[in-house]
Amino acid sequence: MTSTRRLISFASSASSSKGGAAIEGEWAGRVTGLGDQHVEIAMMRTPDGHSRLELSRFLRPPAVADHRNAPVNALGYLRVMFTLDDIDETLERLRKRGAQLVGEVVDYQDTYRLCYIRGPGGLLIGLAQELG
Repeated sequence: MTSTRRLISFASSASSSKGGAAIEGEWAGRVTGLGDQHVEIAMMRTPDGHSRLELSRFLRPPAVADHRNAPVNALGYLRVMFTLDDIDETLERLRKRGAQLVGEVVDYQDTYRLCYIRGPGGLLIGLAQELG
């Protein structure tokens, strides 16, 4: 997790770290639709303390394209994730507006319900509902 740790250290100058983890397993591939995957994540708290930002680096499967050196005005945005109170209600509302589920809605260790949807312009949006 060397690269992820360096990123946490760098980003910590603007926010506080909530820690990092390696995520892999069948359940994770069901959320993303990628199958067998291994990803490193780091959770950062925004400077105002009201939000969190998930930084991720996929080790498996290999990235389709490397956007790290793209200029600021490059087209596209890879993904964003939001926490919410009711994932089912949100999915129902967003599907009516054209959103499509990417993988499945999956419960992770009785902690979160997670999924990704594809929104307008192909934007990947992660949805996370804290459980319990």
